[in-house]
Amino acid sequence: METGFFSNKQARLLGLLTLLMLIIALGSYAMVNFEKLESLDLNPATISVSGEGEMLAVPDVAQFSFSVTAKEETANAAQEASGTKIDAILAYLAEQGIEEKDIKTQNYNLYPNWRYEERFCPANSFCPPGERVQDGFTVSQSVVVKVREVDQAGAIIAGVGEREATDISSLNFTVDDTDALKEEARAKAIADAKAKAEVLAEQLGVRIISIAGYYEGGGDFGPVYAESRALAFDSAEDEGFGGAKLPVGEESTKVTVNITYKVR
Repeated sequence: METGFFSNKQARLLGLLTLLMLIIALGSYAMVNFEKLESLDLNPATISVSGEGEMLAVPDVAQFSFSVTAKEETANAAQEASGTKIDAILAYLAEQGIEEKDIKTQNYNLYPNWRYEERFCPANSFCPPGERVQDGFTVSQSVVVKVREVDQAGAIIAGVGEREATDISSLNFTVDDTDALKEEARAKAIADAKAKAEVLAEQLGVRIISIAGYYEGGGDFGPVYAESRALAFDSAEDEGFGGAKLPVGEESTKVTVNITYKVR
């Protein structure tokens, strides 16, 4: 009897100790989580600032486009005539140092031409409408050219015009590596915003902890256009013309950023 009594007592004691240890463990776990909740700010204090960065660069690429048109009785003849003109212009561009990668066909169209033949109508009689008949074919091809030697752009356009090119567009001066220019403008904008945030945090008596949000805008480039003068000219009337001098100016890109910082 005594042995059973002590065994039951020991078992109850062991159970109480186990329960006590479980309570202590749960209490410690709860304390750790309460501390985490205290450190977790569901509504952190923030400050928001904006920054702007601008980069200027002298355009290093000039771009223009031109068209070649050929009209012949058959489609093959029109394509051959157009190809002959294009080949002459491409050979000239190659002589001027323009690489193949900088010459791109923008549009190529082959279409039939039509005309209406008037019918002979006796006097005071009904006259039906004229008959539409095919009148040969036309090929039109548009090409975009990128000139990396900007100073030579005017002379190259003049040479293209001498070789039966039509619809020569105005020159568009731009920067070839726009990504690098944008990255530099972004770096300036972020530095500008960071400096403003540091001043504002000091004035408010708070400390910057981390970034809570970021937004970027801008990054668009303002192309500089220069009108191409004397494009449709007669070379016989002005031999030795070396192309118009076209000022390229500067190209600008701006990036604006809005940064939100967590503060404490």
